Amino acid sequence: MKMPDTKTLELLQDVLKKAKGFGATSADVVLSDSSSVSINRRLGKQESIQRSEEADIGLRVFVGKRSAIVSSSDRAPDALSQMAERAVAMASNVPEDPHGGIADPSEITKNFPELDLYDPAELSVEKMNEYADRAENAAREIKGVTNSEGAEFAAGKDISYYVASNGFVGSYASSGFSLSVSVIAGKDTGMETDYDFDAAIFLADLAAPETIGRSAGERAVKALNPKKGQTKKVPVVFDRRISGGMIGSLAGAISGSSVARGTTMLKEKMGEQIFSSNITIVDDPFLKRAHRSHPFDGEGLAPQKRNIIDKGVLTGWLLDLNSARQLGLKSTGNAGRGSSSPPSPRAANFYMQPGDVSFDDLIKDIDQGFFVTQTIGGSANIITGDYSRGARGFWIEKGQIAYPVSEMTIAGNIAEMWKAIVPANDLTLKYGVDAPSLRIDGMIVAGA
Repeated sequence: MKMPDTKTLELLQDVLKKAKGFGATSADVVLSDSSSVSINRRLGKQESIQRSEEADIGLRVFVGKRSAIVSSSDRAPDALSQMAERAVAMASNVPEDPHGGIADPSEITKNFPELDLYDPAELSVEKMNEYADRAENAAREIKGVTNSEGAEFAAGKDISYYVASNGFVGSYASSGFSLSVSVIAGKDTGMETDYDFDAAIFLADLAAPETIGRSAGERAVKALNPKKGQTKKVPVVFDRRISGGMIGSLAGAISGSSVARGTTMLKEKMGEQIFSSNITIVDDPFLKRAHRSHPFDGEGLAPQKRNIIDKGVLTGWLLDLNSARQLGLKSTGNAGRGSSSPPSPRAANFYMQPGDVSFDDLIKDIDQGFFVTQTIGGSANIITGDYSRGARGFWIEKGQIAYPVSEMTIAGNIAEMWKAIVPANDLTLKYGVDAPSLRIDGMIVAGA
């Protein structure tokens, strides 16, 4: 796959000229040129091979304060001209948005940090199959594993372009590799399934297939013979594999769009303590080799590394230009953008800094509690704070993992849960929204 090139940038600039010629007062255009290959193997046999290539162009035009977006995958000159004409015609016939518009030339960034987001490594299907087989075989070698749901390897590359009539021109390339495996332990009505996976920007950073496979197999076997959980109020500990959900709800609650609409319980909480003083949560677009890193945002502005929660205090919102204007503020460089949708606020690499205690120390004084390894359905309501989810995992007794439990429900109020969080020191940056293992005392746990 080729790297960003000047011909594509020139093509996008020509689209903007066409839009201006048809009557647009300003415009911007994005292009995502991506390719991917994924394979699925089960019991050493090929289940599927999928290849895809996409090159979507998204044009947004403004006629005064009226705007429209048109997307296309056709790069032919006539098609692009028709797209520009259609976008202007559409924009001329919609209501005005007083907060709409691209960035002022004084706001755009001209500094693009090198973030090491592109691995040129190319893998054959045969090599992908080898990775998948090694992972699945390692999982099946774990005593107690009786079957497999398969292993999948995926690799993809993408080049993102953004050009605007305010003078912004930018592009960057990124890549990604992932490997997952899911297996079954037990027999008949006593079967349990679990999985593990890893994802990385560079192939060399991906965990060894055997490591992923063994972890999946061990997880499935440990989940065998679950008991019905108890119903009571106890400490709940979230596995770091799922703990990012605790701050994922925060990202939604501090989105500028939610704040501007008043659809978040945090709309009046700026500058207030909403976590305990030992909690810091970071939004960092500059992490090297990280999935959500980027040198500029979806509106050509410089992103920022910020402590969104600093020693428990809420310090800021996630803002794009539109939501910032509605709130009388400046954009924080958090605009995300697709080819067929307008910009909207989006977190970058969003993570909670680790605490000072190990996982073992986190649970050692718990007489009875629930260690959650999987959650099912439900979510946090960012307007009311209500939180309820199905869950499975392990019961804790006298500071030790005692036995597996399933068909559980955990419930509480997310604002109260945030204040009660105690983090372990086992953070890994893996998902884009990450946290270490988290303990929350006093949650309601209900068995089936």
